[in-house]
This record gives sequence, structure tokens and C-alpha cells, in this order.
Amino acid sequence: MKKEILQLQEIKLIGLSMRTSYQNEINPATAKITPCVTRFFQEQIPNKIPNLKNPHATFCAYTDYENDYKGAYTYFIGQEVTSIDAIPEDLDSLTIPPQAYVKFTTAPAPVPQVIIHAWQQIWQMPSSTLGGKRSYKVDFEIYDERAYDPQHTVIDLYVGIA
Repeated sequence: MKKEILQLQEIKLIGLSMRTSYQNEINPATAKITPCVTRFFQEQIPNKIPNLKNPHATFCAYTDYENDYKGAYTYFIGQEVTSIDAIPEDLDSLTIPPQAYVKFTTAPAPVPQVIIHAWQQIWQMPSSTLGGKRSYKVDFEIYDERAYDPQHTVIDLYVGIA
């Protein structure tokens, strides 16, 4: 994976969120992320989001960590917007804070293996290799035009560091 350290400004998102945990997600019977992503696309949620900034990029964020990646957290899938003043009733908002992030860009690979493999590598990295200590505020993935082919998906993962 290609890696670079960036300082990002605030990013505003509108979409769907739900609470889950590492334990839920490693068991297909209790996993909540896949049903949430399925709902997002089947119900055409992006078409309901006002003030879209980039309709070709979907954000998947992990926030409100109980402790580290093995505890409970909030999963959010949505689109970047210019304003969160008008949030549709059945949707949620998330503001990604300005902070330092390590950006990883994956090599092309099939979904979901590309995501699973990338996170497994990140989880095993000591702070010195990562580029800093994980902040566990918000981490996120961006799926853009490079993710259109599910057999050759490239994603950018942003890991917040302190």
C-alpha cells in the first residue's frame, strides 16, 4: 500500500449510521456493515442527500470508538456535502474533524478482500511504522471511480493520528 501523511480540513457528510463492533463484524451472522451498505445503495440514499459536493465519492467512516478497533464503534456511510443545515429526516450527519491522517492507497483487488486486507495490515502496524499514534476520533475510506470495478477496486483509507 502507498502511504502518505496529510493534514485535512473538516469534512461534512450526510448518510446512514449504526453502532457495531469488531466482534459483530468478524461473524457474518451478526455483521451490520454489509446490510447498512446494501440499504444505502438499494434505497438510493445518495439521491436524497442535499448539497452534494462530489456525487462520485462515497465515504465510509468509523467513529465514536469505545476504545480501539476491537471495541464498539459507529459506522457511517455517506456523501460529502457543502452544508449539513438540511439533513433529511431519516438520515444522519457526521463531521470529520480537521487533523493529521495517514492516507493509504490500496493496490487493485476484489471487494471485500481489498478492504479486509488493508485494515489487517494497518492494525498490525506499530505507531513508528504508521506515522504516529492512532487518535481513534474518525477513520474513513473513500470509494470513487476507482471502485467501480468490484474485481479491481482501489480505495483510499485515512487513519487519524495524534
